[in-house]
Formats: sequence, structure tokens, C-alpha cells
Amino acid sequence: MQAASPFHIMTKPIGPICNLDCKYCFYLEKEKLWDKGERFKMSEETLETYIRGYIEAQPTDQITFAWQGGEPTLMGVDFFRKVVSLQKQYANGKTIDNAFQTNGTLLNDEWGQLLHEHNFLIGLSIDGPQKLHDAYRVGKTQKGSYDQVMRGLEYLKKHQVEWNSLTCVHRANSTRGEEVYRFLKGIGSKHMQFIPIVERKPNQASRDLGLDLASPVDPEMMKDDDPDSPVYPWSVKPRDYGTFLTSIFDRWVRKDVGRIYIQINDVTFAKWIGQPGGLCIFEETCGRALALEHDGKLYSCDHFVYPTHQLGNILEDNLTELVESAAQKKFGENKKSKLPQQCIECPVKPLCNGGCPKQRFIKDKYGNPGLHYLCEGYYHYFTHTAPYMQKMAELYKSGQPPAAIMQLVK
Repeated sequence: MQAASPFHIMTKPIGPICNLDCKYCFYLEKEKLWDKGERFKMSEETLETYIRGYIEAQPTDQITFAWQGGEPTLMGVDFFRKVVSLQKQYANGKTIDNAFQTNGTLLNDEWGQLLHEHNFLIGLSIDGPQKLHDAYRVGKTQKGSYDQVMRGLEYLKKHQVEWNSLTCVHRANSTRGEEVYRFLKGIGSKHMQFIPIVERKPNQASRDLGLDLASPVDPEMMKDDDPDSPVYPWSVKPRDYGTFLTSIFDRWVRKDVGRIYIQINDVTFAKWIGQPGGLCIFEETCGRALALEHDGKLYSCDHFVYPTHQLGNILEDNLTELVESAAQKKFGENKKSKLPQQCIECPVKPLCNGGCPKQRFIKDKYGNPGLHYLCEGYYHYFTHTAPYMQKMAELYKSGQPPAAIMQLVK
């Protein structure tokens, strides 16, 4: 049975287990949601059920599997050889792609050969130059991971594996946007994602689960939550995030349009020309990007892996029925229906749409709950880039390359 429209699953074959101990990681503590002694490794039965069901459920002929963790390389090369074998077995004429997010520290020649042979797209986590990267991305001994990541990157380059850089924006690097951008260009990144780190200290819902980070709450429940619970000190400040993005944009729009691809810039431009942005946090509704844990449990979203948002288990339930369930549809519609008044009135709403529900935990100027913590930063970015995006959209619609903006800016 096929789903009504395409959907995406972030697959976690080793659950929250990782060889690093990044200070800002929101997923490491999810280990506490399982019983002690849990074997955090996806079984062959679960893997085969998932691959068969995911391919059958997709209504398109091109299908992308996304593998994450924790750290997925801990599953070993043989596990992903099995992945590819099962995908071929159940492809039924469809084209299968694989995206793989890693901290890069365990990559070697064997990994490089596998990833190249089967055209995996790698998302490599790196937060900038060594001092900025090592501020929070540390191992179990609390030593920085920069040297190991750079060694892993060399294996990707050696084996000509396609890769993107995934950069978390936090308190240590958020005022160093241009420096981070120059660094990423210097190591050869052509595709960049900048992911804001925002985590609150525990609210009652998370304390009940024995967790140290606040769990997302429904805006209607804010009165029962801890709306004034402070964010952790490594969280990016709202204005700093906006300035980080615009400082990079200002260099990009003058020198690198068409040569360097930055996710938020691409998404914003797509919206300016009337196309879907393709990034769930800026869409009107969500619910088509789910998360699958190692034991077959399916959750509404990667950021909502909590018992209250478990939809079912693919070993017991039909995947399409879970994706199209009333609970999941309501989860997705809530993103639109529960915007606070300030968002509804905002001139950049068509671009932002209120941001990710996980981070909607402050009150708007009218005292309504559910405003995004990074609202100020997003507003700064979208208004700052608007004149350039408008001109690029005009170029595109007149049949000219958007990269012509660089000459106009000069």
C-alpha cells in the first residue's frame, strides 16, 4: 500500500549510541528511554521489514534512505552491505539513493570503498576550525574530535565520495560566521547546512522521563510547562543566529552563487520563485519527515522521539498506515494551526512559517505561547536577504542565471 504523497524517514540503526560525547547533542540521552541492557542494533528482521516496506510505501520512482544515529558507522561496513543488497532485492525497478550522516571519526579505506561504490551521499558534521569545532564536539574522554574528523574527510576525498558539511551553530561559533564559511570553503565543502543548536533545561515532561533536556510541548500546554525554563549556555542566541546567516550570505551573494550551495539560501530562493522549499521547518505543515529507531519504533519526527509521539512499530504495523494515521496528520497540521498571532501577522511568514515546532517555546508580543525561540534571528535573515532574493528571482524568471546577481552587487 502506497502513501498519499512522498515521505522521509530518518533511520537510526544504532539508536542514540555514539562514540563521541558532544556536549550539545540532543539525542544521546534518548538511551534512557529504553530498558537498561537494550541492544542498540537493528536486527536483520527489522532491517528487511523496513527496506521492503519503505520502498513499497513510496509513491515515487526515486527513493532516498537516510541513515543517522547516534553514529551509524558503529554498525560496521557489513551492515550497510546488507542494506544495499536488500535495497536491490526489493527495488522493483525503482532508483534507490542513500544519504548517510556521520561524525567522520571512524571512516577508513573500507568505508570509503563502500560509500563510493554505492554512491552514498555523506553529511559530515564539522563546526568550523579546530578551536570552534572542539568547543563542544568531544569524545568520551572530553578531548576534541577535530583531528579525527579531518582524517575521516581525507578518506572521503581519497575515494571520491560525495559529501556535504553539516555545521551546528552554537554559542562558540555563532559570532564567527565569516570565519566558519572561509574554513568550510577551504576544506572543499560545496554544499553546506547550518543547524541552530537550541536546547532548554528540563521541564516537567522531561524530568518525568529522567531526561536532562526539555521535551517539546504543545503550545496549548505551555501553561502547564516551564515556559521560563532557560536554554543551556551552549545554545545559540537568536540575534546571533540571524547575524551568522547574513554574514555568510553577504559573502556568498558577492562571490559564490552557483558555486557554493547553502541549504537555507537555496530554500529561501525556491520560495521566492514559487517552488516548495523542501525543508520541513519552513513549510506550512510538517509530518512527512519521521524517525525510525533501531527496534522498529516509528516516531512523528527526529526531534519528537518520546513515548507520546510513537506512532507504532513497523514489525507489528503497516508503515503506510502509520505515516497516514490521524495522529501523524494532526501532528503535521498543528504546525500551521497553532501559530501565535505575531507569526500570523509577520511579513516573512510565507518564508518562515513559524519554524520547527520543537523550538516554539517562547511567548509572542501579545503574550501568546508558541513563538519560535529564534524568531528574531530568522526575521533578521529573511528581511536582510529579501532585496537580493527578489532580484535573483527576477533574473530567474527572465531566463537569466541567478548567479548574475554577483555582477549586479558589484
